[in-house]
Amino acid sequence: MDEEFSIDRSDAFTHEVLALRGPLTAGNAPIFQNAMRREEPAEIVILDFSDVPYVDSAGLGSLVSAFISRQKAGRKIVLSGINARVQKLFEITRVQDLFLIFPSPDEAIAALQSAAQA
Repeated sequence: MDEEFSIDRSDAFTHEVLALRGPLTAGNAPIFQNAMRREEPAEIVILDFSDVPYVDSAGLGSLVSAFISRQKAGRKIVLSGINARVQKLFEITRVQDLFLIFPSPDEAIAALQSAAQA
């Protein structure tokens, strides 16, 4: 009963935005990891979780691993569109403070641009 998972790069924004669709789980963690490797040069990557119904422990591990790799390289991951179920997982596992989280990619970009101008 594996649900379909995909990652699409959006060209509609001024920053790199990857729209995730489907659950982020052990079964599709390699897809996520490959997508993050392709975004290596980008200073900031916004991951849009609007269409991610849930994340399992392996998916969370992949996300934290990507965060650590990018942080070591002086780069950032920003999240948007997190639902209540994923937010609860972040709170229980105490990873919510690792990420800047915004309601939408547009709001993330606006905040990042404001911070850059400050």
